[in-house]
Amino acid sequence: MVDHDRILWGLLIALLIYPNDNFGGASPPEFKAPITNLTIALGRDAIFTCLVEHLGGYRVGWVKADTKAIQAIHEHVITHNPRVSVSHSDHSTWNLHIKGIQLEDAGLYMCQINTDPMKSQTGMLFIEVPPDFIPEQTSGDVSIREGGQVKLTCRATGVPLPQINWHREDGQDIVIRDPTFPPSDQKLKAKAVTKHHGEELRLTKVSRNDMGAYMCIASNGVPPAISKRITINVHFPPVIHVPNQLVAAPRGTDVALECQVEASPKSINYWVKDSGDMIISSSKYEAQTISLSTFKTRMILTIHDLQDHDFGTYTCTAKNSLGEVDFSIRLYKMSGTSRQKSDYDDEIDDIEQVVYGSADDDKMENKVEGKTFASDNTVQGHVGLPSSSASSPPPTMKITRRRPTPMTGSPHGNRSSGVSHQLFHCPISLMIIALCVMIEHFKPF
Repeated sequence: MVDHDRILWGLLIALLIYPNDNFGGASPPEFKAPITNLTIALGRDAIFTCLVEHLGGYRVGWVKADTKAIQAIHEHVITHNPRVSVSHSDHSTWNLHIKGIQLEDAGLYMCQINTDPMKSQTGMLFIEVPPDFIPEQTSGDVSIREGGQVKLTCRATGVPLPQINWHREDGQDIVIRDPTFPPSDQKLKAKAVTKHHGEELRLTKVSRNDMGAYMCIASNGVPPAISKRITINVHFPPVIHVPNQLVAAPRGTDVALECQVEASPKSINYWVKDSGDMIISSSKYEAQTISLSTFKTRMILTIHDLQDHDFGTYTCTAKNSLGEVDFSIRLYKMSGTSRQKSDYDDEIDDIEQVVYGSADDDKMENKVEGKTFASDNTVQGHVGLPSSSASSPPPTMKITRRRPTPMTGSPHGNRSSGVSHQLFHCPISLMIIALCVMIEHFKPF
């Protein structure tokens, strides 16, 4: 009896010490499925899962294979990294948790079972990194003289490597010119694109139309994409465009004179009367400056209640650090506006009709009394040398002549007085009329 009890206690102890031996009847531990590789964005959480069957009394461990650093054994965390933890369920699903993934967490992770020999399987942790600009290799705002060239650079890091795209903030096309061709051939070797791909954007023969903000966009499929705003400032001396060089208005009315200025940096703009006095806004004068774009400005001078002393020459002036330019506008009185039409005056009123030149009409020409005038009303500024005379081109005019004015004191109507006026200046006509009267007088009854 005693020996039988001893045998039973020996078997129980053996089962407790060697639970998986079962005297050759038990299955050894096995992995149920491979570990899945993980691709995680920087800062997110990662979980490796190791599936085991028939574990019995064996233990599961986690090791970072590339550094051989033990992460955990069974339910106990070994590493001093506070972001690492383990969990399991039913001794068949074992998880390794890594919170807030960092770059140093990337690599190969191994799940081990302490059999003899040891069994293991591995899973790879890939980390995606959103784009980030390299400040020292990315351009800032630039200023350049018109006609020069500029290179904008935008470089970024990230995993995978980011793609760089450029576009204009205002939606206009980016004009890429071939610097090897002369300006006369630029239209043949220039292309306009809505987007430019690559880390560098090179602009040659820069014009004022290239001025503005350019957006550099870096993206690699890992949110968020990032952008940088780079401004190109193109500097040039002032230029004045005048829509109307000659302006006519009657007394007692209001009239507006206009000059359009292009300048960068922004110019100082003002009006001067032919007396040399600068015009200040008052009840008589209203000087307005309207910004049309980063380099275009409209100057408008409104003169109220025109009187005789208000007619004359008004000069608009624009100055910046690169030059100065002015342009004169002639304001003259419109005469005879109150005259009533005569019976024969079926064409026009007794006024001069003026067709003004425009800076936009490059090739229009008109003739006035046998003279030909160009219609380009544009004055360019000069670097370091003010253009005091403004080299104003002659106005483009078309003058319609009046009909002869009836003689003062004529008792006849408008038409008859006009005829009699013409008769006194035509002896031949008088002779013909006298001859007709004589023929009529001697005509037989």
